[in-house]
Amino acid sequence: MTPRPYNFSAGPAAMPAEVLQHAAGEMLDWQGSGMSVMEMSHRGQEFGRILEAAESDLRELLAVPDHFRILFMQGGGLAENAIVPLNLSRGAAVDFVITGSWSLKSLKEARRYAQARVAASNEADGHTSLPEPRTWQISEAPSYVHLCSNETINGIEVHELPDLKSLGCNAPLVIDFSSHVASRPVDWTRVGLAFGGAQKNLGPAGLTLVVVREDLIGHALPICPSAFDYKTVADNRSMYNTPPTYAIYMAGLTFQWLKRQVEGKHQGVAAMEARNMAKAALLYDFIDQSPFYENKVAPSCRSRMNVPFFLRDESRNEAFLSGAKAAGLLQLKGHKSVGGMRASLYNAMPLDGVQALVNYMRHFEMTQA
Repeated sequence: MTPRPYNFSAGPAAMPAEVLQHAAGEMLDWQGSGMSVMEMSHRGQEFGRILEAAESDLRELLAVPDHFRILFMQGGGLAENAIVPLNLSRGAAVDFVITGSWSLKSLKEARRYAQARVAASNEADGHTSLPEPRTWQISEAPSYVHLCSNETINGIEVHELPDLKSLGCNAPLVIDFSSHVASRPVDWTRVGLAFGGAQKNLGPAGLTLVVVREDLIGHALPICPSAFDYKTVADNRSMYNTPPTYAIYMAGLTFQWLKRQVEGKHQGVAAMEARNMAKAALLYDFIDQSPFYENKVAPSCRSRMNVPFFLRDESRNEAFLSGAKAAGLLQLKGHKSVGGMRASLYNAMPLDGVQALVNYMRHFEMTQA
């Protein structure tokens, strides 16, 4: 069988082939039910088993404490930019740390529902570094502090979540972990709420994950739609409205795949972190030693998931992309707002795929000399 191309899309992104094959085998008949998962009632016992297993496996994978609720929602990260302030702002101030394009979108949306202000920003250097937590100008008593812990477009990652208490702030930290969820462990002692779209590391588009501390539930503004009120969603086990059933099923298969992954002494998410560090190091090391390519992000905060890079002679961009596609390396064009190239190295991308990209980049550089 012809090997599949390597898909470096930033999202919707590549999924593990093993997961896709499993789903294909159950497409017409899920475990003898006579139905595809797409056809099941979300109230039926069959889907109930799928949902229960998915939540249990995710709690185990991410080591989510018992006093956090896992919610399966819809609308993606963009919708959560509104849903979070509708639930957590309580009509007071909320602080934002600007780390790139997505945190700017979050700030703009939150200002529709709350007194949102900027506590720190890296706009001055073009989103190529991170403001040190000790420099953040946090409000006296914000309802929460928002941080995008991986900026998909700009290629910046917060490798260690800040301890707000050490900064004299008792507010909960809200993180948008859309593009690095399940790529590394989460320190839940430092997080009040985490949200993310599934379409990068967990499954297909359509499913949004929210992990929220129980004491933060039940404070929605009166204007919050019922289907977006975390208390309503939690009380109804994510089935107040019809959930994205097939996306939950696919995410559940991905959780099971993640649990099976082993790297040395590590399993699950810890194993994926080790692999992701190796993949990112391989690509960054090549870029750094090459006079032909460049990455503009400070090494201390480079993303392991999303690697933007540029040809120093951008007149060769189209030739690079055309050759990459012919070599089975797909979706490498950078985001339209920043240009250049971008390679997303999510969990489903094997080390062999990154090696194939580096080999192609080296060959392209040699032929252009």
